[in-house]
Amino acid sequence: MDQPVTLSFESFWGWLQGHSNCIARAGTEDAVFYDDEEFHWHFGEVEDLKSVQILSGKRLVGEFYMDPERVSYVQILPAESGEEWVFELVEETEDGRYTAYVFVLVHEYDGQSSVKRRIH
Repeated sequence: MDQPVTLSFESFWGWLQGHSNCIARAGTEDAVFYDDEEFHWHFGEVEDLKSVQILSGKRLVGEFYMDPERVSYVQILPAESGEEWVFELVEETEDGRYTAYVFVLVHEYDGQSSVKRRIH
């Protein structure tokens, strides 16, 4: 992948829900949560926001909320290590462009959305 690939928030969100076991880390500009063998990711909705939670069993370890209205597009880039893929959820405003949320997965976007979870 030479050029960054972009997609809509809706396409990314639908795809991500089938790949929760593939997330290495996720967060905002203020906080990043790292995956661990004992953790699992959970997605939900609260009013107009999307919630991302990391849990250990049933115990909440951390969470953040995303406002889909803020996301202009999702940009996909290979990480410098080449072993992970960075999904930047970009917000464009009058003041500029910045990454509002980020997800790092262990594989690239394949466009396959399904209820089945991939395990790596």
